[in-house]
Amino acid sequence: MAEGQGKRVYEDIQAEGHLVDSNILARIMSGIVELDGEFEVLSFQIGRGNENPSTMSMRVYGRDGSHLTELLRMLHSLGVVPAHPGDVSVEPAPADGVFPEGFYATTNLETLVRIDGLWHPVWGTEMDLGICVDVDAKRAWGVPISQVRAGDPIAVGQVGIRVSSQERMRDKDEFEFMNSTASSEKPKAQIIRQVAALLREVREAEQAIVAVVGPAVIHTGAAEHLRRLVRGGYVSVLFGGNAVATHDIESALYGTSLGIDMETGLAVPGGHEHHLRAINRIRACGGIRAAVDDGVLTEGLMHALVETATPYVLAGSIRDDGPLPDVITDTIKAQEAMRPWCQKAGACLMMSTMLHSIATGNLLPAAVTTVCVDINPAVVTKLADRGSFQTIGIITDVGLFLKQLADELAC
Repeated sequence: MAEGQGKRVYEDIQAEGHLVDSNILARIMSGIVELDGEFEVLSFQIGRGNENPSTMSMRVYGRDGSHLTELLRMLHSLGVVPAHPGDVSVEPAPADGVFPEGFYATTNLETLVRIDGLWHPVWGTEMDLGICVDVDAKRAWGVPISQVRAGDPIAVGQVGIRVSSQERMRDKDEFEFMNSTASSEKPKAQIIRQVAALLREVREAEQAIVAVVGPAVIHTGAAEHLRRLVRGGYVSVLFGGNAVATHDIESALYGTSLGIDMETGLAVPGGHEHHLRAINRIRACGGIRAAVDDGVLTEGLMHALVETATPYVLAGSIRDDGPLPDVITDTIKAQEAMRPWCQKAGACLMMSTMLHSIATGNLLPAAVTTVCVDINPAVVTKLADRGSFQTIGIITDVGLFLKQLADELAC
């Protein structure tokens, strides 16, 4: 930090990447102006082609030290670093489950820390973690606040920490639709073809495809099409809650979902008890897998997951009936079960479940393509607004979406 004319203070910063076509440069400049700062571009070189990033150096002026710190904090999230960066600073965690004051809170963007003058990647990046740094081993990794232990060296401040702002994929024209939410009036067939192409690409790359599923998938009769994706190898893991598994099992055992006949759409006498009776039968078996092995559960989505050895993570909530024995009722343990899948995901299908989708989105790195499907435009907008060019929002009935997607993938 230096002092300029009129006792303003300034910092020289640098940025590198596809600054123009990813709109990063415009966001840097507008962000400074919106916070009542000033800037002076010192140098700017535009890269030629995908392999040659642009580079820019800029002098940022603030009214005083605290104002300049505010400006630099905003710029940090855009991948900007000081022109003369220092090494990362660490402080020991004061107690189990407590970060030191001033700890650095991560984003879902790729993050690096500077140790002995060199930049090293932070492993396991997701939103709202701390960074544990082993200076001797020159390693850094994200750590949830619930898992930090007293004495762990935790990064503090922003010096020596750099994020890579998400850039538009310039070499994949087929995915041009990914930077906006699809309105209910846009043609779905083309979008679904592109989603199918994405899933093929992710599977061929041996990355995980995460399906986040709400009970509406069962209520709308779309479970059969999701089963087709499972059997076709396009679901690596299923995330859901007690409800999606319960109503799928209810449908398999009684032909109803929430007491509504799946064939006629009419309420069945005594049908309001079916979900609880379904839970009871599975609990008597000892769990979903045991129910399949015992021949009690012979069809349905959960049956297909067990038959194909496809993992699932069912996270509970305070409103659950039962719940099923497979449901993880400890929130922290549910996060721990979901986290490894999110870190190796290449794509995530979020279908008709806002809360589970938001939770999953918070665990996903920004580079993971997310497909958000819901009949409610407000839900799609909320889920798609993650600051990533790799987000697809589709406003449609989830049953129609899954049928068309399974057909396109020839499952």
